[in-house]
Amino acid sequence: MHGPGSSGWLLVALCAATGAYCLLRMRSSVEEQRRAAGGEALMGFGMAAMAVPAAVFTPPAWAWPLWAVVFGAAGLHALWAARGSARHLHHVVGAGAMVYMAVVMAAAPRGAHHGGAGIPALTAVLLLYFTAYVLVTGARLVPVPAVAGGPGVRPRTGPGTGWGDRPELARACRLSMGIAMVAMLLTM
Repeated sequence: MHGPGSSGWLLVALCAATGAYCLLRMRSSVEEQRRAAGGEALMGFGMAAMAVPAAVFTPPAWAWPLWAVVFGAAGLHALWAARGSARHLHHVVGAGAMVYMAVVMAAAPRGAHHGGAGIPALTAVLLLYFTAYVLVTGARLVPVPAVAGGPGVRPRTGPGTGWGDRPELARACRLSMGIAMVAMLLTM
């Protein structure tokens, strides 16, 4: 987090755009998609705020514990939601990673915002998880060629289909956040 200027700003832009799209997804007519999109919007905007280059803005000392509390609460909410669907466990891991990064940043000396901070084994486990997540999610986005003569897959369109109801865009959103998480963990 708080890496070099240009890469930091690219990360901020990616995470903020992802958070903004997740806000659009909250308008979906499907309740499950709305709930997931809210947590993902929080994650996107939180990651954007954490990625702002330190040369531009260094958060006050109280900001990091506040982030830890906010993402701890988001993690508990995701854990509660995981009772009904195991796919919420990814949100638990993501929120836990955000709590971990916030705690590491709170414990770091003022002005030391990256490099060598944190618990190397935990950072490595989170890196492995998010790298695997990015690879699997990216592979799911690759279109499968239609079999000649077989039924084609049509995208959902119609009166009830909006930007929030496009599963491939939701996957791309999650992929973007996974890539950003890998980048943020690499700077620790």
